Amino acid sequence: MDHTAATHAADVLIEALPYIQRFTGKTVVIKYGGNAMIDDHLKRSFARDIVLMKHVGINPVVVHGGGPQIGRLLERLGKESRFIGGMRVTDNETMDVVEMVLGGLVNKEIVNLINQQGGRAVGLTGKDGGLIRARKLQTRASAGEGDLGQVGEVSSIDPAVVHMLDSGDFIPVIAPIGVGEDGAAYNINADLVAGKIAAILGADKLILLTNTRGVLGGQGELLTSVSAREVAAMVADGTIHGGMLPKIECALDAVNSGVKTATIMDGRVEHAVLMELFTDQGVGTQIRG
Repeated sequence: MDHTAATHAADVLIEALPYIQRFTGKTVVIKYGGNAMIDDHLKRSFARDIVLMKHVGINPVVVHGGGPQIGRLLERLGKESRFIGGMRVTDNETMDVVEMVLGGLVNKEIVNLINQQGGRAVGLTGKDGGLIRARKLQTRASAGEGDLGQVGEVSSIDPAVVHMLDSGDFIPVIAPIGVGEDGAAYNINADLVAGKIAAILGADKLILLTNTRGVLGGQGELLTSVSAREVAAMVADGTIHGGMLPKIECALDAVNSGVKTATIMDGRVEHAVLMELFTDQGVGTQIRG
């Protein structure tokens, strides 16, 4: 390493130091999805970021999705995917596939990636340790929207198993499958689960990785920081719409429930999580209360 490169490396560490000090001992919940969990290079980059966070004393908790992977396996099995209002209709057979993909293939791949980078990850679904209690998501079926089947929402979260893993220097990797009072499994939106877990853990930060730069203003510009009041105005006038709406609502719910900040950011940027946590610039859009 030449002198200039060494000086730059030192500058990076010095810039990161106050952020490391601020987040040491704190919990950060990361919703992992989109391109970041499909591109091999980004997958390894994400795993390294998570391991570094743990090694500097932060407690990362990963919640992941897996919609495209579920869709691909259903297609291979010859089962058509149906959606109502952007949500997958989940009958018994589809739920079996959801559990196989989310709780099995995808979850264990993420665990393996983190462990290969020197971490100690443990994979969970909401069934483990009674982590996520769910109830059937109520839709306006009477208005002709149809029944979503085993699609759920969070009724309660028992974080005991997550606390136990954190205290043992393990990294929890959570698949968004909940269990109902009747023992039935429910497929739950991963953004929603990440927000609820962040709130119940009293996380300092919620990070939602997406395939967009963050929240965009009326001229298509990236908004680096917005308040809850500004978000409400942008939702009302249609500036925020479509697929960004549920992410924004999830981030707002988390902030309103005591999470200090929530950030929606581009998972296609290498080391986006580290840049958001440890640099002055940050990445994406930070949502404040």
